[in-house]
Amino acid sequence: MTSADPDRTLAAALRQERGYHDLCRAALAAMVDGAQEHVVTGEDVSASGADAEVLGYALRSRAKEMRELPQGPLFFGRLDHRTDPAAGDHAGQSYHIGRRRISEHPAAPPLVVDWRAPVSRAFYQASARSPQGVDVRRRFGWAPGSLGDSADLTGLEDEHLDDARPEAPGQESGSRILTSEIERPRVGPMRDIAATIQPDQDDLVRAGLAVSVCVQGAPGTGKTAVGLHRAAYLLYTHPQRIRRGGLLILGPNPTFLSYIAEVLPALGETGVRQSTIGDEIGRHPVAGEDDESTAVVKHDARMAEVLRRALYSRVDPAGAEGLGDLAVPDGTYRWRVSAGTLARIVAEVRAEEPPYAVGRERVRTRVVRNVQAQAERRAGPQPNAWLRKISRARPIGAYVDSVWPKVRAEEVVAELLGDPHALAAAADGVLDADEQKTVLWARPPRSWKSARWSAADLVLLDEVAGLIEHPDGYSHLVVDEAQDLSPMECRAIGRRAAFGSVTVLGDLAQGTTPWAAREWAELLAHLGKPETSVVPLTTGFRVPEAVVELANRVLAELDVGVPPGRSLRKDGELRIRPTNPSDVLRETAECVRRALTHEGSVGVITADPDVVRVRESLAAAGIEAAEVDQLNARVTVLGAGVAKGLEYDHVVAVEPAAIAEDHGTGTGVGAGTGEGAGGGRGLRRLYVVLTRAVSRLDVVHARPLPFE
Repeated sequence: MTSADPDRTLAAALRQERGYHDLCRAALAAMVDGAQEHVVTGEDVSASGADAEVLGYALRSRAKEMRELPQGPLFFGRLDHRTDPAAGDHAGQSYHIGRRRISEHPAAPPLVVDWRAPVSRAFYQASARSPQGVDVRRRFGWAPGSLGDSADLTGLEDEHLDDARPEAPGQESGSRILTSEIERPRVGPMRDIAATIQPDQDDLVRAGLAVSVCVQGAPGTGKTAVGLHRAAYLLYTHPQRIRRGGLLILGPNPTFLSYIAEVLPALGETGVRQSTIGDEIGRHPVAGEDDESTAVVKHDARMAEVLRRALYSRVDPAGAEGLGDLAVPDGTYRWRVSAGTLARIVAEVRAEEPPYAVGRERVRTRVVRNVQAQAERRAGPQPNAWLRKISRARPIGAYVDSVWPKVRAEEVVAELLGDPHALAAAADGVLDADEQKTVLWARPPRSWKSARWSAADLVLLDEVAGLIEHPDGYSHLVVDEAQDLSPMECRAIGRRAAFGSVTVLGDLAQGTTPWAAREWAELLAHLGKPETSVVPLTTGFRVPEAVVELANRVLAELDVGVPPGRSLRKDGELRIRPTNPSDVLRETAECVRRALTHEGSVGVITADPDVVRVRESLAAAGIEAAEVDQLNARVTVLGAGVAKGLEYDHVVAVEPAAIAEDHGTGTGVGAGTGEGAGGGRGLRRLYVVLTRAVSRLDVVHARPLPFE
């Protein structure tokens, strides 16, 4: 065979695969047209009005999803199975793997198999040690930014799994295509990783719906991508159960949600709710502001007991007996329920501690049952209309309102925070005198309607609202950057996951709030999922080794039980740029100019108070820099407080000492070096900043580096 033979073989294989992609493209177009045609014909189906409405909604939703599919390559891999019995039912079969199923007809074998299908798992898990019936695994290389033109298929690699060859830890092949896809420049929103999922990530993605998982992920290990792909997997595997209960993605802030917003649509899943905890519990606009000490107490789990006492103190079993007997009119007759019986009913229901609103109705129901028992002893069974009439009787309603009054969450919280006597009664033995004084409103409003609620107050309102009546829950919640959640925020999320499962994602080393978690067990207990297993991801594919080693020097200074990260990437650049105080901004601009000679995005990250000054200095140097919410910008200047979860090809970290000292504002979210509940938060912010770099990191400083 001449040296040209492999090239001719590759060219022939590329031509064949491009032709197959054209076939898949035509089939997908037919699927889109067919979905729309079903909407038209479905309107003529003879059925009841309700059935027609349900059918029409399903067909329109399907057609809308098909029309809104993002453009892009239709497959990224192929599995060729062996012909011997080891391949089982797939012996001799070949499957192209893509982001969604494509077929020429619903009953026909698929042209492309969805990456979430059981047969596709071998694409991520098969290895020379465990081929799982696979003979050849093929990966396809596509031109960056391809919209799915077959001509953009630029390369392919075949991995023969019967060839014993060394495997890098955590990566099953030395694939050039796989490496280039992982290291592709980052510009714009986050991309999916369906083509590059690693075996340990795949295990987490395919965990069952009933299983709750907590992922402790070092920077660059893909924990956010794992959570989003698990959401897509569950929607594919359990569509009815998930859609009936709903699936919620919770992120730390709107910028982060914008960054990840295109991942699920790229995987064929639209309409998934993505939100922040603030949006989920936002019963009122945030108009007030707490200092850090106040917010810390309000976010403490002990406030749950204080609020419970404040709410149920409104129930008065002893006062029920003091009201005397209850007379219930029934025509010309009056049924009587003794004061002792009434007091016993209220006490029994109170001891059961149902949701507050449920307790009210239980008292009403049991009083009615007592009257019903009297009536049946006298005149036999009573009809349902009679029961409804007695239940609506004014004396019963007045009695229930007296011993178990209606209440709003706002009334309970406003009274608690505005009245030192009410707070002292509810917080006795729970909060000390200084803590009680800290949370009291300095100027109580005339009523809760004129209150200026702070962000922490909204967490308290949600707790009381959950005690009054359980909120609607979700089948599954994905909670990212969970290490920054307070105990009370965890309780709010837990109420919405009471009958569902959760995927908890985070890194204890990146906790930057005053209440950041120091261990996962406590946080999971507040979520109501104490049995959830914690799975560590320590091998990174995104952050280069030199950057990870620098970040590990900061990690060593943090009081968290997190193992040092490691990276499989030996490329990348790290440059420490010492300079004079007067030259920091000039050196920053020079670093940005050098970065712009490479592909990809540039993030200039500084202490929050310095963002405007740095952006203006770059503008004066002729460099246009965008704000953090402009996702497609080439150069972005942002504060360390909003850097979490974002990534840039090139990061310029400006004056790390200032980042470590920045105490932030308001409630101290992302605050500085004060110990608080999280400890060493400034260094944690710096740890976050240093690990935002995908390829290159410049550290510009005039002051001593905090990690030296």
